[in-house]
Amino acid sequence: MTSTVMLIHGAWLTPGSWRGFKQRYEARGLRVVAPPWPFDDRPVEELRRAPHPELRRLTVSRIVEHYVAKVRELPEPPIIVGHSFGGFFTQALLDCGLGAAGVAIDPLPPRGVLVHPRALWSALPVLLAFNGWNRSLTMSFANFSRDFANGLPDAAKRDAYDREIVPTPGRIYFQAALGIGIGVNWANPDRAPLLLIAGENDKTVTASMVRAAYRKHRRSPAVTELKSFGGRSHFLCGEPGWEEVADYAIDWALQHRRTDPQAGGS
Repeated sequence: MTSTVMLIHGAWLTPGSWRGFKQRYEARGLRVVAPPWPFDDRPVEELRRAPHPELRRLTVSRIVEHYVAKVRELPEPPIIVGHSFGGFFTQALLDCGLGAAGVAIDPLPPRGVLVHPRALWSALPVLLAFNGWNRSLTMSFANFSRDFANGLPDAAKRDAYDREIVPTPGRIYFQAALGIGIGVNWANPDRAPLLLIAGENDKTVTASMVRAAYRKHRRSPAVTELKSFGGRSHFLCGEPGWEEVADYAIDWALQHRRTDPQAGGS
């Protein structure tokens, strides 16, 4: 059975946001890969100072295609763990028949789930940005503190913001709002087992949205489960108690991973 884990970061972040998960999983003898999104393969300081000019044109479908290729480069079907937009990419990859199991943490839900007003409020700075469809945008510290990492102690927020947050393409937010490129087959009988994880104090992808996605995914006969963590924000992979989230995710995935050696192949 697979012992490879692929970690997929979300918008505004880089693979560095997975450092704790990566070290924890490697300590258990797992092989862990965390490929960046296209154009996010430089240090945070460089990404902030000079975003790649093509970043602003990046689309949801292009990122999915990027990760399809990354999965198929691996010698075995991986356990796929994604956060936020990365959680949507996890669902999309499983829908393509890839992966041994998937864990979507505070995931952007596929098309068909209504956006909670609180989540829409969190996205307004992007959706109202001038020419946001064609720009790389940066999350403000105020938005990070209030809507993204509201579970972090105040004293830790500035350091986390400076260490983690980078520009992201505004276009993918508009695509998500319009349902462009974010559809899956909810009833897909061939997808790998899927765990959805919600943070009950998440203001970016509310727990109610994750629960709604879970109900739709249950149309599939494939294993589908939901886990909620009380008091956790959208940044639950980096806030105090992240170890509990990391352990629950990998324990579940290892227990439910597919044993078919061809699952998730080319």
